[in-house]
Amino acid sequence: MMTVNDKGTILCVEDNPDNRMLVRRILLAEDYSLMEASNAAEALNLLKGAKPDLILMDINMPDMDGYTLTARIKTMPGFERIPILALTANVMRGDREKTLEAGCDGYIQKPIDIDELTSVVERFIARSANA
Repeated sequence: MMTVNDKGTILCVEDNPDNRMLVRRILLAEDYSLMEASNAAEALNLLKGAKPDLILMDINMPDMDGYTLTARIKTMPGFERIPILALTANVMRGDREKTLEAGCDGYIQKPIDIDELTSVVERFIARSANA
């Protein structure tokens, strides 16, 4: 699914439909364009035809987890510099470091805080545009 606005395009990879809906509502209200995938295979398929400005990555997904998918995306030509933000309920000591080691550029804890999501996304989109 793709919804088009003009502040930037974000791919949200999230297997939980409630979390996808929350992210959709927040980002569309902020005038971002949104692509959505419910698993790694859908995300990789979407990335064949589109290049988002930022990727929100659920870490705990069936089939292929977000760590593996992030590492795979970062090796794809043209995707090395696209910021990937982990969306995760993993908040134990070392989890943030594990997401960064996997190639994620940032980390957003679940449950998703609306203000945190918008400010972190804005910061990384701006940084990406200036890179």
